[in-house]
Amino acid sequence: MNAVTPLAQHGYKSAAVRNPRDAEYDAFSRVTRLMCQAPRQCTTAEAVRAVHLNNELWTILATDLADSGNALPDTLRAGLLSLAGFCLRHGHSALAGQASTDALIDINLSIMKGLRGEVAA
Repeated sequence: MNAVTPLAQHGYKSAAVRNPRDAEYDAFSRVTRLMCQAPRQCTTAEAVRAVHLNNELWTILATDLADSGNALPDTLRAGLLSLAGFCLRHGHSALAGQASTDALIDINLSIMKGLRGEVAA
């Protein structure tokens, strides 16, 4: 007897496995969509939530990049860590009403293109 219920019985048609790159793309896509749909200035709860989630995403990414087990080349890791620092600082400025979310959206879109292989991130 099989102890695992097939995914098809849970409403999933296939058991497609996502790679880490796809998961990262999805996370950036969701957060970026929220920022695009919200006012560019953090004047609403929706905008504050979107920037807060973006800050959380970049914090998670920076934590992973700083881990000694991260397999990315050192130069790429360093560049992405620097970018994470900028995004976090800019996100805090946006939350304080001192900046718009435009730069955060642009950076996230560039990262998404890089994850899809459209341009170098």
